[in-house]
Amino acid sequence: MSEKIEVDLLISNAAEIVTCSGEGMSDIGVLKNTSIVINDGRIIGVGLKDELCKKFDIENTQIIDATRKVVAPGFVDCHTHLVFNGTRVEEYAAKLTGNNPEKLKELGITTGPNRTIELTRDASIEDLFEQSKKRMLSMLNYGITTIESKSGYGLTTESEIKILEVGRRLDRETPVDVLNTFLGAHGFPKGMEKSDYLSIIINEMIPEVGKRNLAEFCDAWCDEGYYTAEESKLILEAALQYGMKPKLHADAYSYIGGSDLAVEMNMVSVDHLNYTPVEVMERLAQSKVTGVLMPALDFAVGHKQPFDARKMLDLGMEIALATDLCPACYTESMQFVINLACRLYKFTVEEAIKAATYGGARALNLYDRGVIEVGKLADLQIWDIPTYKHIAYELGTNIVETVIKDGKVVVNR
Repeated sequence: MSEKIEVDLLISNAAEIVTCSGEGMSDIGVLKNTSIVINDGRIIGVGLKDELCKKFDIENTQIIDATRKVVAPGFVDCHTHLVFNGTRVEEYAAKLTGNNPEKLKELGITTGPNRTIELTRDASIEDLFEQSKKRMLSMLNYGITTIESKSGYGLTTESEIKILEVGRRLDRETPVDVLNTFLGAHGFPKGMEKSDYLSIIINEMIPEVGKRNLAEFCDAWCDEGYYTAEESKLILEAALQYGMKPKLHADAYSYIGGSDLAVEMNMVSVDHLNYTPVEVMERLAQSKVTGVLMPALDFAVGHKQPFDARKMLDLGMEIALATDLCPACYTESMQFVINLACRLYKFTVEEAIKAATYGGARALNLYDRGVIEVGKLADLQIWDIPTYKHIAYELGTNIVETVIKDGKVVVNR
């Protein structure tokens, strides 16, 4: 008879385990009264407690009693602008009763991304790190265990590098996994021709970011008034030469071919999609490019094009939900995003949970998390609710009691 394997952690008797490993976006694979065994940061057993105890040695194991609670994969937030300085709270508050540019000017309020760019360029690495770390640890308390962080609030080589270096430091010095995306094509510097800046992105920024290995992905804002599909393609092809996989902001405020380019280049994800035509949704579904949707951004800015996200699911698109945490959309809670997706986008509870876990992982090209399966990372959260459907029902409540990252308890509320 072989010796039993000693294990690090046992989560016992969960009322529900939401595995998120079923087929399609609506199958979340709910297991009842089940337990999970974890060792060396990985899930090594899922089943009835008595059966697991026969197989594994739990004499010296940490045990978490999850009776009448729900266990789910850690949220994977696949679209954020985590690293920035300051806020745009004055602009946000002033716009709540209507967007009057003259009134904002009269009040001396600088608006839009340029305000954040000015503040972020002037901030030290230490200030940026401390502000971003505070936001990120709050996100961890809401169950987010993996975060994508974009640059784009610098628009100079030096400041873009600074933002990405902060992302790398957050990844090293906190429990959360942080993946960087280079987004130099987030806008244009004041007083510079677009063609000149495009040349700097391709010939200076991308080689420098690539040489320093500072980003897993490259992104561009493909929309009217920003970058065309052709310009975006030039940027993303240049980044591919340095190993940065392509992502895209597309169809947020207009349809100019960004989502078509996502299919053509077989991108990791294409994000926003407010103006995406149905025929392009069909092509995205066939291509398996993950569509990333951000209902909190649409809510925060009062988006003029609330779109038919339900159609994307019905056509079979792979969908992820993300917070889009940024100065224009200041939310640290994926639970709030799920509330909005269910109510505003007509997602089922199951679809929203899966999009925030499995979908988020796919939008970052990650296959070791976002689901509860033997062999996967033990990135888990325990919800103090009797059934998973409460996540859509409870508005503004943080249901997370415990967060486990790489098999270790990092939040215990």
